[in-house]
Amino acid sequence: MAAYRAGYLSEDRRLLEKALRAGTLIGLATTNALELGVDVSGLDAVLIAGWPGTRASLWQQAGRAGRDGQDALAVLIARDDPLDTYLVHHPEALFGRPVEAIVLDPDNPYVLGPHLCAAAAEIPLAEEDLATFGDTTATVLDDLVEQGLLRRRSAGWFWTRRERATDLADIRGAGGAPVQVVESTTGRLLGTVDEPSAHTTVHTGAVYLHQGETFLVEELDLEAGVALVGAAEPDYSTFARDITEIRVLKSLRTTPIGPGTLTFGEVEVTRQVVSYLKRRLHSGEMLGDEPLELPPRTLRTRAVWWTLPADTIAALAEEGFDLAGAAHAAEHASIGLLPLFATCDRWDIGGVSTELHFDTGLLTVFVYDGHEGGAGFAERGYSRATDWLTATREAIRSCECERGCPSCIQSPKCGNGNEPLSKPGALRLLDTLLDP
Repeated sequence: MAAYRAGYLSEDRRLLEKALRAGTLIGLATTNALELGVDVSGLDAVLIAGWPGTRASLWQQAGRAGRDGQDALAVLIARDDPLDTYLVHHPEALFGRPVEAIVLDPDNPYVLGPHLCAAAAEIPLAEEDLATFGDTTATVLDDLVEQGLLRRRSAGWFWTRRERATDLADIRGAGGAPVQVVESTTGRLLGTVDEPSAHTTVHTGAVYLHQGETFLVEELDLEAGVALVGAAEPDYSTFARDITEIRVLKSLRTTPIGPGTLTFGEVEVTRQVVSYLKRRLHSGEMLGDEPLELPPRTLRTRAVWWTLPADTIAALAEEGFDLAGAAHAAEHASIGLLPLFATCDRWDIGGVSTELHFDTGLLTVFVYDGHEGGAGFAERGYSRATDWLTATREAIRSCECERGCPSCIQSPKCGNGNEPLSKPGALRLLDTLLDP
């Protein structure tokens, strides 16, 4: 058995694929890097650890087995996750339904810009080509000219750089140059991590796993794009903790929802990893919270958010509900369920909740796209808000736990250690929105 992911060196991935085809390896533990673009035959079974995010991904991953025409087995093992919980109780949402329509915002300048550069590098863009790329093309072209990436001539727009224009487009969608993970004693390159993920996975002091070997990160140099690691055998794992702030830039659409208001708009999200937790492997015992000094990351994107009026919140407070915990729990669960309605998984989106937000002046729950300029996920949430929040409420209510668990309101990506959370409060908030 071996591990496989996109961040491994290409030559290492090719060796693993060759060994799998030859039968030297009997199996791979892989991310979705093996989902597309790799022709592997002869596999007898696929175990899918948790809902992969979309029906398209589910069938693509299941289709890794049985490609030589023989019978095969595919098993979906549900995780402690709100969406997995919902699908176990509602299999009709999965079987007998078509794969999802792609959610994409082609006018997003962070998507359109690199594609215009790549097109101009192949053949200079002419005036008659602009309609092909949408209504915002002229504005984005002006920005690219101002940045010095394209040059305007009478015949059209030309690529001006020596490097390849296609390198501007990151097919992994992460943004930023990758960080190389290097063994300090040998100089061996172990793999790469995208820059945003480096803050949480290869920060100084982090435990890093590679093909069954364990390393400790000795230093993360973001400017150089290098994380130095050393072989180690710690008896603990590490989990990064971050703080997130969100600022409303512009409201694009607004509609009533129960006594509250639902809004879709542009936001600025600032995240900063501030510490990491050390947790003993076998017992889960907390060993400490180590501070970190990493720069904040700012993301301009789009979000959907809902608010409740002050008098409604005051009435809920009088009933004794923990409003901060209620909003936080509703945020977690709604992030977990949005992939049911948009072509994404919970790692493509993020959220912020607060009892009193400084821009809205009200209790507010935000869910935002985790991609520069937005990717269309939050917009889909806005258009399907009633269905989305109803499914969220159902996932919380149908969970058999008393106080909340990973199957309903706890999140594996929470930077606040899943505190505070209130399962009864989340249900009460959603009931107030949906059944006023």
